[in-house]
Amino acid sequence: MKFEDFLVPSLGKGGVVSPLKLSQREDSPVYQFVDDSERILYDVSLENFNRCHETGVVPVTFEKAGPRENLYFEPAKTKVAIVTCGGLCPGLNNVIRSLVNELYYRYGISRVLGIKYGYEGLISKYNHPVVELTAPMVRDIHLTGGTFLGSSRGEQDVSQMVDTLEIMNVNVLFCLGGDGTLRGAHAIHEEIVKRNIKICVAGIPKTIDNDIDLIQKSFGFETAFSIANDIIRNAHNEATGAFNGIALVKLMGRDSGFIAASAALSISEVNFVLIPEINFDLYGPRGFLKVLRKRLEERHHAVIVVAEGAGQEFFEQAGEDKDPSGNIKHKDIGIYLKDKITEEFRHKEFPFSIKYIDPSYIIRSAPANPNDSKFCNLLAQNAVHGALAGKTDFVVGFWNNQFTLLPISRAVAKRKKIDIMSELWWNVLEATGQPISMKNP
Repeated sequence: MKFEDFLVPSLGKGGVVSPLKLSQREDSPVYQFVDDSERILYDVSLENFNRCHETGVVPVTFEKAGPRENLYFEPAKTKVAIVTCGGLCPGLNNVIRSLVNELYYRYGISRVLGIKYGYEGLISKYNHPVVELTAPMVRDIHLTGGTFLGSSRGEQDVSQMVDTLEIMNVNVLFCLGGDGTLRGAHAIHEEIVKRNIKICVAGIPKTIDNDIDLIQKSFGFETAFSIANDIIRNAHNEATGAFNGIALVKLMGRDSGFIAASAALSISEVNFVLIPEINFDLYGPRGFLKVLRKRLEERHHAVIVVAEGAGQEFFEQAGEDKDPSGNIKHKDIGIYLKDKITEEFRHKEFPFSIKYIDPSYIIRSAPANPNDSKFCNLLAQNAVHGALAGKTDFVVGFWNNQFTLLPISRAVAKRKKIDIMSELWWNVLEATGQPISMKNP
């Protein structure tokens, strides 16, 4: 990674004085505007500091998010559109509401359009309505889960989407979504550049799996593992309520096991965490079934948490089918494990009782918890600050506990995964007591 890779594009120099500055009273504290030169270090270790100091290499940094003193867009003449894409996630309505409130109450922008049903709403053949969003309309939407605007998956014709933005005279487009949505936003930006028009494209990362690279956390993630905490507690009650009781809980985590790992750490009742980042064997002296039986023989109950993307190597033709968003369709590892455990223990005449729990859709459509709600609000505020200052093709990030702006292309370059040599995974191993490896020699 190089310093130059993280420079956010701009539509041009800002020549409009921010209304945030004009609203300051003489007796109020000075508003802390952010200068474009302010950056957030990617690596804050002493080792990296010494290396850069000795070699003269410019350290990798991210642009600091926050309000700019001068804007590119004149608020009174600015029209904004908001679109939500992909699967549901706690906090979507919070972000929509916060965007509308920030635009209206802080910047005086009243022309805000809600694009219905994802990128489909920018394609005329679907004939989805466009909603004019007002502050009163979104006043209470944060109290419910889902998305007020609706969503959809799948690629759409980029040229047609930009045609629609031009027809509607949109100046700023906020795209709320994960990896596929952000790739779409980047494609929209590239078409805008090709046409030499001045439309800002701003991304707000939405991934319940917390798997967008170079972003410390994404909204909805904390709510997800908090709800999973309650489910695991009840699953533990099921397991301990029977002799050799097994509770098998499948959680979201297509390619990354952050929800499974964090949920297990939040409640010390999980005995096995199976994630996509680590392969394991079912059979043999070190295989999962052998280790599970040993656990049952010693403690007579076990709680297993498995991420949906774990164990895909057990399936033939795994990874060949894709969903409309281009994500690999994973086979159901939860049902597979349940069947294999049942088959093995019945064959060996080993007494057991197993309960299988899949709460995925309950979790993803829940409203955000207070901390996620706060995080959504701050993401939205910083997205508005960056967009109105003329930044474009950016996603709002969070790194070293500070809000950042980074190019969309860098955020989607690869998927964030658990580093199995990291402190996080070591913490999971300590909390569960499971073997470091369940692979045979």
